[in-house]
Amino acid sequence: MRRALAFVIFAGFAGLAGFIFATGRPEIAPSSVVKEYDRKVLSQGEALAALGSCATCHTRQGGKPYSGGSSIQTPFGTIYSSNITPHKENGIGQWSLAAFARAMREGVSRTGAYLYPAFPYDHFSRVNDGDIEALYAYLMQGVAAQPDKTPANAMSFPFNIRQGLAVWNALFLNPVLPKSGPGQDAEWARGAYIAEGLGHCGACHSPRNILGAIDGKRAYAGAFVNGWYAPALDASSPSPIPWTKNALVNYLMDGWDKHHGLAAGSMGPVSTALRDQKEDDMFALAAYVVSLAGPPKSPQAQADAEKMAMARVEKTDWNPARDNAPPDATIDPGQRMFQTRCAECHKSGGKPAPLALNSALNLPDPTNVVRATLEGIRPPQGALDRSMPAYRNQITEADIVAVTKFMRARFTEREPWTNLEEVVRREIQRR
Repeated sequence: MRRALAFVIFAGFAGLAGFIFATGRPEIAPSSVVKEYDRKVLSQGEALAALGSCATCHTRQGGKPYSGGSSIQTPFGTIYSSNITPHKENGIGQWSLAAFARAMREGVSRTGAYLYPAFPYDHFSRVNDGDIEALYAYLMQGVAAQPDKTPANAMSFPFNIRQGLAVWNALFLNPVLPKSGPGQDAEWARGAYIAEGLGHCGACHSPRNILGAIDGKRAYAGAFVNGWYAPALDASSPSPIPWTKNALVNYLMDGWDKHHGLAAGSMGPVSTALRDQKEDDMFALAAYVVSLAGPPKSPQAQADAEKMAMARVEKTDWNPARDNAPPDATIDPGQRMFQTRCAECHKSGGKPAPLALNSALNLPDPTNVVRATLEGIRPPQGALDRSMPAYRNQITEADIVAVTKFMRARFTEREPWTNLEEVVRREIQRR
């Protein structure tokens, strides 16, 4: 028995050593020489960095652009984004183009360490050579070097062993773009390249499996990301009015649309980053994203859907002449709170969209509504006049529960949220 046990232990260690040897990646030698790129390439790289919202993740609150340190919460622990400025010691200043391309496409750093897929290299593996080089040029020559050191990740065992990501890559790394089908033209293909590549839209809007990879059977079905719920973009989209290309371009570039409301939470900075993109690219992205919900509606069907939704707006929207009675103890506490705190801005015809068209109120989870109430909404650059104040220190936990219940019941036809009290308590404790 002792010999057998010793053999099993030896075989285990030998197998582990063999796995580490087989999956180990070599270091790419430091490089201090960077090709001088012209202004056209740097401008292209700057636009690509915005298209991928690189600064959103790679800049901590109050930090310098691309200096890293932003925390990303995952089921496996906390990951901190890297400093990707050209600083020699703490950034990527010693990275060659080959090292940068390997990180983007294979999730392996210059030193040979595996990167966690919170850095969405499973999407970036689909980016073409020219775009990768332009992005590299911009980060190396168009961004100021910053000395910020990236905090150590706080990952639980065994996920703190990076070598295991070799298995993750073998299972889930797929550099192939979706193929176009009948009725899907060059615009759709360009949109697929943006969304499934540098745009990495599915990284936020898709549920993940137990290993943290996108659930391919439920892509774009909505998911929680860093404390916010990214709505479904497939046929289960909660939007009361189906998205059109024009509406989605408004939302992507300006941060709001009259039929869909304001980009908040994690989407706000994305809309700001997309504001100066080429309109052709944004229409292409919109064409692809809209197709995720299925075949487009005919103009008549779209008009009918809008007509039905607007009829509900007229029926439920806040009308001062009808609803703005003096506060009374007999009035539902949620309605009373809405009347005293919310109706001034969310009155009939309120902007950016009537509450009956608000996607957050129609989501399967109340987190976005609760967080917006507590924290307010900092509008994207294209919608600076459409903000919402924070009520964290102004109303009680019971008030938030009551007004959220009221809004869900008044402005939607959805079932009441069963976890509302739990979510409100959790978000009040969040700082």
